[in-house]
Amino acid sequence: MTTRSLSGKADPIVRKIGKTDVLEALSLGLRDFQRAPVYGLTLGAVCALTGLAILLLLMWWGMPYFAYPLGAGFAIVAPFIGTLLYEVSRRLEQALPLSWTGIWQTVKSRSEVRWMGFMTLFVLIVWMYQVRLLLAVILGFTAMSASMTDFMRIVLTTSEGLTFLAIGNVVGAILGTILFSLSVVSFPLVLDRDVDFVTAMITSVRAVSANAWPMALWAAIIVGVLLVSSLPFFLGLVVTLPVLGHASWHLYRRVVAAEEPTAGRAA
Repeated sequence: MTTRSLSGKADPIVRKIGKTDVLEALSLGLRDFQRAPVYGLTLGAVCALTGLAILLLLMWWGMPYFAYPLGAGFAIVAPFIGTLLYEVSRRLEQALPLSWTGIWQTVKSRSEVRWMGFMTLFVLIVWMYQVRLLLAVILGFTAMSASMTDFMRIVLTTSEGLTFLAIGNVVGAILGTILFSLSVVSFPLVLDRDVDFVTAMITSVRAVSANAWPMALWAAIIVGVLLVSSLPFFLGLVVTLPVLGHASWHLYRRVVAAEEPTAGRAA
């Protein structure tokens, strides 16, 4: 039986995919980046410069302990940042003209994208608060006022520091898995179709449940690439972020079946 969304429409159909689909989506993402490099490089550069500015501000404010969790938290908000790249790929796919104005107007017109953005921002705030709580409970307030060098020494060479890393990474992995499941398909879906954000998130969870191993591979690729490309002062994000963004669109296309044309609507 076909289920219905909150709007009364049939729920999107989720398809099974494999490892090959993930790798091919990554290849198509690289192709889209090469076809429209100005858009990808611009968005990648903005994100890299923003990350560098935040890192410098953390050092200035004496909060070096937030550097790693903020870097890890970047993967949490990446789907929202990638929405503009999804629109670039959508336009390339449909042979529509590319322009910053057109891309921005389309993304801005999708109110459900904003709701999804609020959700990711909320998870990021929760992530940052739990990091601060773990710091205070496990390492104490002394570590929070230490320099970057002293803080790294405490974290990497003491039992308390290693405990903090272990618990923090476990909590982060749980939050990241939840958000990945909710957002991996939902962001491109609400951009592509007229669906509510609740239906989009449910569809995303269904997609992850039906394709656990391929989606786990995709999540590992995202985390690994973002981590490596963030190390040299976020400079690698200039290229890797747009490629991942375009690839996410093509993975969505493989996971969610194309929308059936309705009566009176051109196929």
